[in-house]
Amino acid sequence: MIRSCLILLLFLFAYYAKSQQLPPPINLRCDLLLHTNAVSKNGVAVSSTLESASKQPDHYQFVTITSQQPTFSWEVDTAIKGISAYRILVASSSQSLSNNKADYWDSGKVKSTQSKATYTGKPLETRNVYYWQVQVWNEKGIKTTFSKPASFYHGEQNPSELFTHYPLTIDTQKPTAIKQTESNAYFLDFGKDALAQLTLHLISDVTDTIWIEVGEAIEKPYTIHKNPGRNIRYLRKPLLLEKGTHDYTIQWPVDAKRNSRNPILMPDYIGEVYPFRYLSITGYTGKLDKESVQRRMVYYPFNEQASSFTSSDTILNQIWELCRYSIKATSFTGYYVDGDRERIPYEADALINQLSHYAVDTEYSMARRTMTYLLYHPTWPTEWSLQNVLIAWNDYLYTGDERLLKMYYSELQKKILMPLADDTSLISTRTNKQTDAFLASIHMNKPFDGRRGLHDNVDWPQTSDYIGPEKEYKGETDGFVYRPYNAVVNAYYYRNLVLMTQIANVLNKPEDAALYLRKSREVYNAFRFVFRDSKTGLIHDGDSTTHSSLHANMFALAFGLIPADDLASVKQFIKSRRMACSVYGAQFLLDALYDYDMGDYALELLTATTQRSWYNMIRTGSTITLEAWDKVYKPNLDLNHAWGAAPANLIVRKLMGIEPLTPGFDTFQIKPQLGSLTYASLKAPTIKGNISVTFTKQITQDTMDIVIPGGTTAYVYMPNASGRRNLFLDGKPIRNEPRNGFSLLQNVRSGKHTIVLN
Repeated sequence: MIRSCLILLLFLFAYYAKSQQLPPPINLRCDLLLHTNAVSKNGVAVSSTLESASKQPDHYQFVTITSQQPTFSWEVDTAIKGISAYRILVASSSQSLSNNKADYWDSGKVKSTQSKATYTGKPLETRNVYYWQVQVWNEKGIKTTFSKPASFYHGEQNPSELFTHYPLTIDTQKPTAIKQTESNAYFLDFGKDALAQLTLHLISDVTDTIWIEVGEAIEKPYTIHKNPGRNIRYLRKPLLLEKGTHDYTIQWPVDAKRNSRNPILMPDYIGEVYPFRYLSITGYTGKLDKESVQRRMVYYPFNEQASSFTSSDTILNQIWELCRYSIKATSFTGYYVDGDRERIPYEADALINQLSHYAVDTEYSMARRTMTYLLYHPTWPTEWSLQNVLIAWNDYLYTGDERLLKMYYSELQKKILMPLADDTSLISTRTNKQTDAFLASIHMNKPFDGRRGLHDNVDWPQTSDYIGPEKEYKGETDGFVYRPYNAVVNAYYYRNLVLMTQIANVLNKPEDAALYLRKSREVYNAFRFVFRDSKTGLIHDGDSTTHSSLHANMFALAFGLIPADDLASVKQFIKSRRMACSVYGAQFLLDALYDYDMGDYALELLTATTQRSWYNMIRTGSTITLEAWDKVYKPNLDLNHAWGAAPANLIVRKLMGIEPLTPGFDTFQIKPQLGSLTYASLKAPTIKGNISVTFTKQITQDTMDIVIPGGTTAYVYMPNASGRRNLFLDGKPIRNEPRNGFSLLQNVRSGKHTIVLN
C-alpha cells in the first residue's frame, strides 16, 4: 500500500514538473546574426557543415565572428511573461553540449531580466567553431530546457569591418511568363525587377549567333523599351551558340563611369549583376521553356516570412509590397547604396533603408556595416552628416546593443558639426568655419562628386525644370530660400544634440550629457528667435528671408521644435503644401504628421494616386521604388532606389504604431492611427520576436487582436475617437479614460490578447 502511494506521488510529481516545463529559447543570435551556421558557395546554400567549410575558407562563404566578447541573444516563447535568469553554455564541440557541459564557458545561473548576454569565458581561438545553447528562468523561477545548439566560426578581426555580416546569397528564379513572338523570337517576364545574373540552357543544331536583350521597362506588350531613360537599364548583346547542348552565362559590361566614382564593388565570389525584369531572345530556332532560363537574383539574406501586412485599402497593400520587396532587391551589394546608377552609400539613403529594413526583417548588420563605412566615407550634403547620429540611435533603440555607440562615440561627436556653430548657437556652412582641419576631422579629405566641403541640401534634386499641375516650384525643395543660417540644417543639429544627450547618458558620460543638453536648449531658443515668424508662428527658411517652405516647417515639427502655441498654424500650413517634397523628404513629412495627430491626412498621402505618389511608381510599371516620384521630376532617376521605400517603415512605426519605448523592445507601444481603414493586420519582426496586430472596425464595436513576444511589455493604445466607454481585455472589463482619441492599456504582458471597445 505504501509502495503504491509512493509510486502515485512520484507519478504526480513527474506530471506536475512536466506540466510546468516551459518551451526553450529559440532564434539564437551571435553578435545580432541569426544564421551564423549557414554555409554557401558563390552565393548558393550548400549542405556542408560549418566545421568542414571553415577548413576551406577560400571555397565557401560563412559568417565570421571576430569579437573576443561576442554578444548572445535569443527569443523566448509568449508563455514566458518575464525573465528572471539565464544560463549559457559555450563549448568547442557539439558533443560537449549534449551533456549540458561546456569547456569554454558556463555562465551559471545569472539573475537578469534580459534575453541577451556578453561572452566572458575562456579566450576564443581564431579559426575555430564554437557551439552554444541557453536556458532561461521565468519570473516565477521555473526554468526552460536548454535551446537547440547554435554554432559560430571565430576568425581574425578586420580593422575596416569591426562588425560582422552575412555573405551575399543568390536566389535562382524561373520566368513567370514566356511568349513566343515570332518563329525564332521569345519574350520573357520574371515578374519583378532584380539585380541579377542570367544563365541559359540552349540547344542548337549549328554554330550560330543569337541576340539577348534585357531591360527594366517595356514600351508595349512583349517589347522591351530600348530608350527608357538615362539610368533605366536596357542592354542588347550577341551570344555565340555552339552546336549541341550547352549552358551559357551572360557577361555584363563594366560600367566605367560608375567605377570611376569609387562605388561598392560586387565581391569576387558573386560577380557582376545587372537590373532587369524582362528578357528577349531573337534568332533562336530551338525550343525555349522555363527550364531553359534562370535569373540569379543577388541580395543580402532576407526572410520572406518575417513580416506581412494587409488592410481594407488595396492601394496601401500594393504600396507595402512594393516597398517591402524594394528593401530585399536593393541589398545586392551588402550595403545600403543609392541604387544601380552610382552604387554609393549615402547617409540619407541609409537612414530610410535602415528603418524600413528593421520593419520588414530582423536584420541589423547591414545598417551597422553601412554606417561604419559612411563615417569614414562621407558625402557632401550638410544634413547627410547629421544623419549618422540618427542611424546610430536607431541601432541602439531597435537592438538594445550599445556596442556601436561605444565604438564610434568619438566619431559621432564630430558628425554633429559643433565647430560650425557660432555665438548665435546655430551652425552654418557659409561663415568660413569649414577649415581644412574641420574637414579632415569628419573625413572629408577629398572632394566628393566635384564638391569640396559640406553644402546645404534640404532635399533632392534641388533644381529641375519641370513644374506641372502638382508642383509650384522647380526642384524638390518647395522654393526653399538658402541663407547663411538654414532652418532645416539647424533642425537636424538640434535633433542631434538631443540624441547625443541620450547617448552620453547610455555610455555613462554625465559631463558630455550635460554639455549636449545645454547646447540643445540654446539651439531651441535660437531657432525660435531666428527662424520663427512672430505673426504666424511659421518657420522661415533662413535667417534673412520671410519665405516659409514645407521643409522648414515639417523638419521643425518632426524634430520637436514647434511650441504648443504654434502647432495649429504649422500643421495647417504643412497640410496646405501637400507632397511638395521628394521621396526622401516624405519620410520626415509623414513622421511629423503621425507624431502630431494627423494620421488621417498621412493616410491620404500614403494612398494618393497623383503623380507625386507611391502608387505612381506602381502605375509606371516599376516593382522597386524609384529615386523620385516620376521621371519628369528627375530625368536621370533609376528604378531601384530604396530611399523611396519609406512606407515600409511608416506603416509599421506610425500607421500601426509599433515602436520601441526602451532599447531592444523590452517595452514598446502599439498605437494604430488607421484613418479611414476598417481593417488592418500586421506581423512585425523585432529582436524579441514577432509582434502581431489585427484591427477590425465595425459599427457597434472595434476589436484588436495582438500578440506580444515573450518577456516583453506593451503599452497598447486602442483607437477611440468616438469616446466609447466599454473596454475589455480578454473578456475582462478595463478602466477606460479616453484621451486624445485613444484608450490606453498599460503594461500588457506577453501572449495573445483580444481588446474590444464598444
